[in-house]
Amino acid sequence: MPDHLRVSVVGTSGSGKTTLGRALAARLQIPFVELDSIIHQANWVALPHAEFRARVAAVVDGERWVVDGNYHVVRDLVWDRATTIVWLDLPRWQIMAQVIWRSVSRAATGAELWNGNRERWSALLDRDHPIRWAWRTYHERKQRYEELLDARWVRLRSRRDMRRWLDGVAREDRR
Repeated sequence: MPDHLRVSVVGTSGSGKTTLGRALAARLQIPFVELDSIIHQANWVALPHAEFRARVAAVVDGERWVVDGNYHVVRDLVWDRATTIVWLDLPRWQIMAQVIWRSVSRAATGAELWNGNRERWSALLDRDHPIRWAWRTYHERKQRYEELLDARWVRLRSRRDMRRWLDGVAREDRR
């Protein structure tokens, strides 16, 4: 396993960034950071950009990590250090099914997300709720990422692709 392995996992809300990122980090026994857990402070108050950047800079200063998230304000910090960028480019219908299921499940169970925050039923109608965000930003994000593809990028278009890639990384790690 390389001494420096820094993976950025990107994709639309509901694509499986956190699920894949956690699984990859666990298999490789390296730190995992969900950018949502840094930016979303108590009561859903966003961390000011300067402080968000400072905290993310400290995370990506390490030689081995997996970071999930798409925040433009820290993209340069994460992508400049990433050795691999994994883009979860699933079909829109699949993303919408996942993000709706996830949001409804979280609201029903009251599960804590980050810093004491919980999904609320009333929030399902908010303009920037992940369901509406995923729908609204799907095509724009897809176009932007297609334009940015380079040799560091791994583009996964299905859950099967995700499983195969993750299994391949684990096999490579055992060598």
